[in-house]
Amino acid sequence: MIIIFKHIIPKKYIGLTIFPFIFLKNKELKQNIVLINHEKIHLKQQLELLWILFFIWYGIEFFIKYFIYKNWHLAYLNISFEKEAYQNEHNTTYLENRKHYSFLKYL
Repeated sequence: MIIIFKHIIPKKYIGLTIFPFIFLKNKELKQNIVLINHEKIHLKQQLELLWILFFIWYGIEFFIKYFIYKNWHLAYLNISFEKEAYQNEHNTTYLENRKHYSFLKYL
């Protein structure tokens, strides 16, 4: 995992993962264990789907959820990848026991 601090993060977000990089809004966020764990979960998801398939799936699922919820933030929170990451971000040992394609449980 490589962490780079850039100002490429969209407004209202503090982190972004594009394998093999985790981009953070500022250096202080590197100490945020919960955020880093959340982003590491996304790294694992991206590896499982060979990176490009992750982003295609993510985009399609986002637009389906947006059509359902008519709300950008609700659509984002209900993407299976985000649900898995948010529900397990406080469990720092989650990735040690995580089964492959666990995001499918959150569809």
